[in-house]
Amino acid sequence: MSPTTTAPSSGRRAALRRVFLLLLSAVALLTAAVTPAEARLGPFDSAGQGGLVVRTELGLVRGVSHGAYATFEGLPYAAPPTGPLRWQAPTPAAAWQGVRDATQPAQRCVQMPAPGTDAAGSSDTGAVVGSEDCLYLNVTVPATKPAGEKRPVLVWMHGGAFLGGSGSDYGAERLAVRGDAVIVTVNYRLGIFGYFGHAALGTAPPFGLADQQAALRWVRSNAAHFGGDPGKVTLFGESAGALSICAHLTSPTAAGLFQSVILQSGSCLTSFPRGALAPGTPAYEPFATQTDVQTAGAEAARRLGCTEGIANEMLACLRGQSTERLATAQLMQSFNRPAYGNGLLPVAPDEALRAGRFHRVPVLLGTNHDEMRMFVGVSLAAYPIRTESDYRARLTEAFGPAASAVEAQYPAARHGSPALAWAAALTDRSFTCTTLAAGRAIAARAPDLPLYAYEFSDRDAPVLAGLPENLGFPYGAAHGFEMPFLFPSFPTERPLTDEQSALSDRMVGYWTNFARTDNPNTAGAPRWPAFRVSSPLGPSVQSLDSGPGGIRPIDAFAAHGCSLWDRLAKRAAGEPAG
Repeated sequence: MSPTTTAPSSGRRAALRRVFLLLLSAVALLTAAVTPAEARLGPFDSAGQGGLVVRTELGLVRGVSHGAYATFEGLPYAAPPTGPLRWQAPTPAAAWQGVRDATQPAQRCVQMPAPGTDAAGSSDTGAVVGSEDCLYLNVTVPATKPAGEKRPVLVWMHGGAFLGGSGSDYGAERLAVRGDAVIVTVNYRLGIFGYFGHAALGTAPPFGLADQQAALRWVRSNAAHFGGDPGKVTLFGESAGALSICAHLTSPTAAGLFQSVILQSGSCLTSFPRGALAPGTPAYEPFATQTDVQTAGAEAARRLGCTEGIANEMLACLRGQSTERLATAQLMQSFNRPAYGNGLLPVAPDEALRAGRFHRVPVLLGTNHDEMRMFVGVSLAAYPIRTESDYRARLTEAFGPAASAVEAQYPAARHGSPALAWAAALTDRSFTCTTLAAGRAIAARAPDLPLYAYEFSDRDAPVLAGLPENLGFPYGAAHGFEMPFLFPSFPTERPLTDEQSALSDRMVGYWTNFARTDNPNTAGAPRWPAFRVSSPLGPSVQSLDSGPGGIRPIDAFAAHGCSLWDRLAKRAAGEPAG
């Protein structure tokens, strides 16, 4: 991927970058003038020149018609966070005169340098990926006018370990057209630019999360101009995007910014044990205390030579650093955990969820059947798990005295190989069972809240482009493998089969109907039961698989051995394990 291009990267290079970022997360864990009459036509009327013009709160924008849908890309939702606005909460974008071109996406936010950065933080090319001027979003709408009521709005927060990714990586036409919805994809600050902390900044919020809330405020003010209902906004995302949504679900400053949420492969209880991907890596919690982030910020300031003078002088020194000097692997990776203990996140999201301190909005959440096979698969060449002894060593590092109990539940022989057993244990411990526990916590505090859970179970899903092939280690339904079923531009090694395309249609229908009605069920589709709080849960998780009978309720709690993981979690918290 060219570091400075404003166009989306090639499919394979985008996939390779995604794989690289996901590995790091585990280790660190789209101008002619128009008349006022034309400007009032709305988003689905041509204003000449082959484009579409919409009047937003800040000015006119010209998008592009693609036949069945239209896109408006690179729309600013906040001022560029550069110069004195670096490490400040987002401020309003400036209005403009005339018609702003919205036919190409803006640059992605500065993100992890590609592999090849040396130990001193210098890139082989010396180039930075992305720009600090990146607070833009993209809107995709059906080409037809709404048949009466305004359409639901779905706002997508991308994944990428809070270190990479971009809203423009996700083509939303299938969701917009088949789901008859307005889809918004968002860029937000990443790494040191999005999650830096320092005592001189006080209890500043996590800037990347503050960006996302600014984007949601833009949606509230502008959705109607694109045919969307500003009172029917669903926030959805995957991986770090889902963790972001968890934060907003528990953030007092997010009140009223969305009316429902969809969390894919990430919840308020997601975490990783020691050595989850590589031997010697620490346990991973996705959120950090303000103190820990400030301590890391003090160390970064020392490395950058910004330690002299009063607070304002140190901040001026830090803000005076070049983008290139900040965007090193070491510094970026040191700041990829949003801080709590501030106005945006007063307490840790897991604690807030358990205490019932979350917004009462309908929730749909779920995971993939083989989440951790992606993380393990990209690391097998460097950290092979060939023998039961290798497997046992990894179990001991991760689970200590409970290793034998985990091995008894996940014997290598039953799973086909030590590596597959290790991936299964981590999938259940870090993704499936923590997500089910988060669902139970929500239901316990808000029993009347619409709540639905799923498991993406297509173990023949196309492999994401760029993943290494490992003999005897199929990826199955791994982390991120549901993405092409919602976003068809997502690069894979082969297209969806006819049966998988049918599953894609069902998933789009479920997702958008949930956004429209707070219930995923649609006419003619297999019934999706509400999630139940009882344990064992019984068949209240919707399995999403291709082929006849692939969409059906299952008992995910039993299938993933969650009784064991619940006991171990209680033991670790000092609670009775009963």
